[in-house]
Amino acid sequence: MESLLQGLRAAAEPTRLRLLALCAHAELTVTELTQILGQSQPRVSRHLKLLCDAGLLERHREGTWAYYRLADNSECAHLARTLVDLVPACDDALARDLGRLDAIKQTRAAAAADYFRANAERWDEIRSLYVPEDEVEAALLEAIGDQPINDFLDIGTGTGRILEVLAPRISRGTGIDLSHEMLQIARARLEESGHRHCQVRHGDMYNLQLPNAEFDVVVLHQVLHYAEEPGAVIAEAAQTLRPGGRLLVVDFGTHDQEFLRGEHQHRWLGFECAQVNDWCAGAGLRSQESVKLAGGRLTVVIWQAEREGETPS
Repeated sequence: MESLLQGLRAAAEPTRLRLLALCAHAELTVTELTQILGQSQPRVSRHLKLLCDAGLLERHREGTWAYYRLADNSECAHLARTLVDLVPACDDALARDLGRLDAIKQTRAAAAADYFRANAERWDEIRSLYVPEDEVEAALLEAIGDQPINDFLDIGTGTGRILEVLAPRISRGTGIDLSHEMLQIARARLEESGHRHCQVRHGDMYNLQLPNAEFDVVVLHQVLHYAEEPGAVIAEAAQTLRPGGRLLVVDFGTHDQEFLRGEHQHRWLGFECAQVNDWCAGAGLRSQESVKLAGGRLTVVIWQAEREGETPS
């Protein structure tokens, strides 16, 4: 009862209700919210703190910025969504706010597109060496199966593509990446595609700082070959899996393309199946049959492993 009352008191103010509505449509910084509302940053920050303290908004830091979004993992998350749904779509103030929000989204999308274009040639050079990416994605989906996924984690999410691919099958998706530029691309793409149940966060694959046993499926897609210690990355990922949860590693089999090490910062020239299986075993995971997709000069392998315990429902 007290949590409900605190949430209602926090929302019962025009600016804070507008903030709730905006953060239901996108993850936004204080600066962006200040631009939309036309109010001072200290004032907006005070309102945001009250909403976070009441459990209606979530705040997470990304470098020097802090992003706010509607809560989806707190006692008052359902209240927050209900209040937003009750705001009349025809409200003049809300319409103006959403118009300014669209302008901010367009600016984000343009910046992400510029970064993507600047690096597209480098990525295309690697993609030309193996089977088309849509075949890899189809094989990943087949390996995961048709069963709905409650909580999904994509480590090294990059542009957020794997979150997009799996979005129809998951209730909640989280992407982690160390690159702020990549996170901006991922955030813009997820917003454009309307996948509000997916979010991205700044984080280190060696130290995820996520709760243990939180996720049903974890994917490492084309990430492991950059790692100095792949076994440590797999061990960190394994800790986030619920009993019966699954880890899928998508990466290259061993190859001799030395230029990838010098020009593209690949730490490893692919992996032996036994090597990855040993790392999984060391992390307490039981390896399953791997899938190999040969094409060009590189073979893509999907390694699968499961955490011991009852399969999550």
